[in-house]
Amino acid sequence: MGTEEVKFIPQDGGESPPPYFSVIIPNWNGEKFLRGCLGSLRNQTFRNFEVILVDNASTDGSVPLVEREFPEVKLIKLRRNLGLTGGANVGIMHSRGEVIALLNNDAEAHPDWLAALYDALQRHPEAGMAASKMLLYDRRDVINSAGDFYRVDGVPGNRGVWERDEGQYDEEEYVFGACGGAAAYRRSMLEDIGLFDEEMFMYCEDVDLAWRAQIAGYKCIYVPKAIVYHRLSATGGGKTASFYNGRNFIYVIAKDYPGKLFRKYWLLILKAQLRITREALKAWRGEAARARLCGQLAGLLMIPKALAKRPATYARRRVSDEYLESILVKAGD
Repeated sequence: MGTEEVKFIPQDGGESPPPYFSVIIPNWNGEKFLRGCLGSLRNQTFRNFEVILVDNASTDGSVPLVEREFPEVKLIKLRRNLGLTGGANVGIMHSRGEVIALLNNDAEAHPDWLAALYDALQRHPEAGMAASKMLLYDRRDVINSAGDFYRVDGVPGNRGVWERDEGQYDEEEYVFGACGGAAAYRRSMLEDIGLFDEEMFMYCEDVDLAWRAQIAGYKCIYVPKAIVYHRLSATGGGKTASFYNGRNFIYVIAKDYPGKLFRKYWLLILKAQLRITREALKAWRGEAARARLCGQLAGLLMIPKALAKRPATYARRRVSDEYLESILVKAGD
């Protein structure tokens, strides 16, 4: 298993009919969150789903807790930590559902989460992905993500992050992509474009997948009634997030950004990276800032790998540069 081109593992033909959803939860030392996360899935009003928890070689009590308290969960125990991308891919490959729903181990789903996703995907067959409304776990009137955006300067982000939820994101609409902390992906789309890119390990893997999906002609529908409560960076964040974001921002640009648009916006892209560098240098005494700079350097070194993957992505291209430009956010917006 090395790339997003990993194939699904064939399922036993003697099994019962597949569920509509396969909920995949990558886990690494998340014992203290799992009762809340898995308990919220027990309370779903939509019942046609399976739950697969992929444990990335945890050293806490995650595995015995799941075995003891959640026997309905399919537990996959990995011998080493494959990261969010590798763990998610293992779960997806062992799944049976028509739709793959990713859920962070530090998130809890509203009882109608899967029901809302099901309803939206039924009404939007053109959508290969669906984004949830993610609210902060401890401040449930504050938005974590209302779907992802991508700016023309190569910087991705969460719509509405830190905003008070006052109904401004209560309309169903198309967005660039779904935050992987609570996202739904049609199995048929993943069979077409591939799974997560394991080179990325964690952070921005959902952005890369959204790019590949959009290039192949799949839309993403934002579903405001699909609500999830997220403990922000409870199992990540800090210098880890800074490093992988610094690295993977550059990796995604090199791998996915359309060539014609890059030639149009390269100066904005360069300025955005230099701005990130400048801000990190100003905060040099902080671990996160130094990690961000190390990440940028690692991203530059990974450009050859990223460029080598472009042909596979653009071989599936079904949309124009004009369409791709139309779904990007202008820098400063």
